[in-house]
Amino acid sequence: MRFALLSSGSGGNSMIFEHDGYSFMIDAGISMRETISRMEASGMRSVEPSALFLSHEHSDHSRCAGILARRFRMPIYSTEGTASACVRGLGSVPSMRRLDNGCSIQAGPFTIEAFRLPHDAEDPSGYVIAWDGGRLGVATDLGCWGEWLVRFLGGCSALVLEFNHDLDLLWSGSYPWPLKQRIASSDGHLSNADASALLDRLIHDGLGTVVLAHLSRENNRPEIASRAARSVLGTGRGLLLGDQFTTTPAVVL
Repeated sequence: MRFALLSSGSGGNSMIFEHDGYSFMIDAGISMRETISRMEASGMRSVEPSALFLSHEHSDHSRCAGILARRFRMPIYSTEGTASACVRGLGSVPSMRRLDNGCSIQAGPFTIEAFRLPHDAEDPSGYVIAWDGGRLGVATDLGCWGEWLVRFLGGCSALVLEFNHDLDLLWSGSYPWPLKQRIASSDGHLSNADASALLDRLIHDGLGTVVLAHLSRENNRPEIASRAARSVLGTGRGLLLGDQFTTTPAVVL
């Protein structure tokens, strides 16, 4: 299976997966032109996605969903809450299909399971993607975690986890106080410290790759997030950092 994080951050989020000739996307927060450009830059130039899954309705995850769905003639999957919250911005799309949290579907060679995340959206989703060679868990835009999340993500061979902010940088930064409170809340975004604690619960011998996602450009630094993750992971596993302005290279998992 090949995977690339095309964009990750408050300005736009998108990722793509491909296996045995079938591909799909999670989120569509960057323009059509930028999506295609980054697909090419990642090494997925010839990939034609067959489905789009939305994590939630916030514009940095959904603003270009309708355009991409029409361009690639693909259905959009989401919870009913997410679909209702962003339907006006989608326009006419080939198909809207419901995937409730706690449920799974088969999409080509993949089994895709949705689960609820604590975030200030209508009914946000994380995903576990399984194929014949492994399992990848996606959990971004969440303010807290518990044993329920450990159960969903346990045993994954790869993870995409939010490492949004460093608490010291957040509290000392220039954001307005209400926004700082929202980010740090249990329905906001995951700090480096909390994400590292979650990662510590998820480590097992089969975990090979971890991707740090949704890093804040103002309230975090790549080196701080990397250091926090490496303090748990050590040096024997792959570590990638998502970025707002560039794609990660396609990784074979």
